[in-house]
Amino acid sequence: MIAPRCLRYLLFTLGAMLSLTAQASTLSIADATALAQQRGLAHNPAWLALVHYRINHITGDYTSEADDPRFFLSPKGKHSPGAELKATLQAILTPGQGNKDARCRFPARDHWLRQVLGIPQTPVSCPALDAWLKKLDTAQVTLVFAASYLNSPSSMFGHTFLRLDPPSSNTKTDLLLASTVSYAADANATDSEIVFAYRGIFGGYPGVTSVRPYYEKIKQYSDIENRDLWEYRLNLKPQEIQRLLWHSWEVQNIRFDYYFFDENCAYRLLELLDVARPGLDLTARVTTHAIPSDTVRWVVDAGLVDHVHYRPSSATAVAYQIQQLSPQEQILTRQLADGTLKPTAPKVLALPPARRAEVLDTTYNYVQYMAIEDKWPRKRVAPLSYQLLAARSALDLQSAPPQPPTPEIRDDQGHDTFRFSIAGGRDSHRNIVRISLRPAYHDLLDSPGGYRPGAQLQFLRFDGRYYPDNNSLRVDQLTGVEIRSLSPRNAFFHPLSWQVGFGARRRMIANGQEALTPYLDGGAGFAWAPTPEWLAVAMGTADLEISQKIAQGYHAAPGVDLMLLHQGSSLSAAAGVRSKLWMASGYSKREDTAYLRGDWHIRRNFGLFTSLDRTHYLNRYRTSWLVGFHTYF
Repeated sequence: MIAPRCLRYLLFTLGAMLSLTAQASTLSIADATALAQQRGLAHNPAWLALVHYRINHITGDYTSEADDPRFFLSPKGKHSPGAELKATLQAILTPGQGNKDARCRFPARDHWLRQVLGIPQTPVSCPALDAWLKKLDTAQVTLVFAASYLNSPSSMFGHTFLRLDPPSSNTKTDLLLASTVSYAADANATDSEIVFAYRGIFGGYPGVTSVRPYYEKIKQYSDIENRDLWEYRLNLKPQEIQRLLWHSWEVQNIRFDYYFFDENCAYRLLELLDVARPGLDLTARVTTHAIPSDTVRWVVDAGLVDHVHYRPSSATAVAYQIQQLSPQEQILTRQLADGTLKPTAPKVLALPPARRAEVLDTTYNYVQYMAIEDKWPRKRVAPLSYQLLAARSALDLQSAPPQPPTPEIRDDQGHDTFRFSIAGGRDSHRNIVRISLRPAYHDLLDSPGGYRPGAQLQFLRFDGRYYPDNNSLRVDQLTGVEIRSLSPRNAFFHPLSWQVGFGARRRMIANGQEALTPYLDGGAGFAWAPTPEWLAVAMGTADLEISQKIAQGYHAAPGVDLMLLHQGSSLSAAAGVRSKLWMASGYSKREDTAYLRGDWHIRRNFGLFTSLDRTHYLNRYRTSWLVGFHTYF
C-alpha cells in the first residue's frame, strides 16, 4: 500500500510532467528563442558543430566554414551562431511545404533543438529525405582509408571516406553496392596537376560532399590508382548513425572551400563524426594540417573502431601472386603474357594440374591488370584472355589465386607525421647543432611501417644550425616540397622512379662564402629490389638555383645519383654518391658528394640517426657528420 506522503509526491511529479509537456507543446517561437538564449545554446558545442562554426581565439568571433548561402537560414548566419539559431527555431516551428520545409532541409538541427528544448517531435512529410534514407538503407558505418598515391597531388597523403553498410552485409556484393559519403575538391577536369596543387593549397576550389556507390571507389582507388584500402568498421549506435545521415543530407552539395593541408577530405569526415557522437571533438586535434592517416589514428584512439579489414589493390594482389610462383613458373607466366608461349604448349602442360592452374590464373590476372595500367590494346588482351580462360576451364580444379596477407602494421599504426629532430656534430672544423622541424610527412629513412616502401614526401621542413664558437644561428634549408617515388622494376613491372623538390638551401658560392639560394630540382631513373628490404637506385638529376649572390644570377646542373637503400623495421640506411655539374654562361664547376645515413627506430615515435658527408666543390674538400634523435608527434 502506498503511503499518503508518497502518493502526494507521485501526483505532484505527474502534474509537473504534464504541465511541462503542455508548455512544450505550446511553446511559441519567442518562448523557444528566449529559452535557447537562456541556456546559451548558440555557443553549445553541438550547435557549433552542426553549423561548422570555428572561433577566432584572438577576436572571439565565430565564422562558419560553410561557404554556401544555401546552408544558412539567417543573412547573418555565416558569422553569427545566435542569429542562425534564432532563424532555425523560427523556421522549424513554422509549418512549411514538403521538401521545402526547414525540418526537411535541416533534420539534424531540427532534431537536436527539439531534444534540448523539449519541443515534441511532431510528424512532418519529407518525401525526398525519406526516399534518400531508404535508398541508403544504413545499419553500420565504415571509415575507409585509401593509401597514399604519389602520382596525384590530391592523394599524396591518402584519402578517407565513409561507407554506409546495409543491414546484415554478409556478402561482398552487398558491400560493393553500398553507398559512400566523401568530401573532395570540385576541380576542373582540364586542370593540370601543377594547377591543382596550387589551387588546392590556397583554397582555389570548392569542396563538396557527395554520395557515390562503393564499387566506384574501388574501381578508382584499387583498380586504377593501385591503392590498398583499409576498412574501419565504426561502433556507432543507431541514433548516432541517424544523426550522421541527417547531417550528411544537410551538407550534401553544399560548398566548403577546399584546402589541401587542413580543410580536406579527412577533416570534413571528422566533423561528421563529431555531429554523430557529440563530445568527441575530433576536429579540435587539427592544428596546422589534417593528414588522413593521422585522422584515422585519432578515430581509432577515440574508441570508435571495432573491426578492421584490409582490401589489397589490384597491383598488390597481382604482385603477390607472381611472388608465389617458382622462378621457372614466373618465366612461363611472362612468356604466356607476352604471347610467345601458348597455354597448350608442352612446357605448360607438363606442369602438375594444381601448379598449371595457378600459373594460368596469375597470367590472366596480370593481363587484366596491364590492360588498365599500361593500356594494352583490346586486340591483344581479348584473344589472350580467351585462350587463358579456355585452358583454365579444362582443369577440373576449384581454386582461387592466393591473396596477399594483411600487413603487420596498418597505415594508422605508423609513426606520427610531425617530426622534431636535434643533432650535434661537426662541419669541417666547426662544432654545430642542427635543429629540424617537419610538419609532414615521411622520408626514406623514417620507420617504414605503415608507409609505402621507397616513398618520400616532405612539406614545409625547416633546418637550422647553431654554431657554439661564435653563438650564431642560421637557416640551413627550407624545404617547400620534396617528393621521391622509388618503385622497383622486374620482369613484370617497369615503373619509372622519380623525384622533385623546391625550396631554399645554403650553398658555398665562392672563397668559402655561403648563401641561402632558392632551388628547384628533379630527377628520373630506375630502381631494383634484390630483396624486399633493399633497393638499388640509379637516377639522372637536374638542379636549378637562382640568386643574385651567385655567378650570372643562376646555376643549372645535370647530374647523377647512385644509392643503395635499406628500409628495415629496426634500421634504415642509405649509402651513395652524387655528382653535379653546375653551369652558367661561361661557368662550369663540378660537385661530388659521397654520403652515408642511418636511422635506428627505437620506438614508433622515437629514433636515433647519424649522417656522414664528404663533398668536393670549388677545389675544397668538406666533411660533415651528425648524431642526433628524431621524435614524432
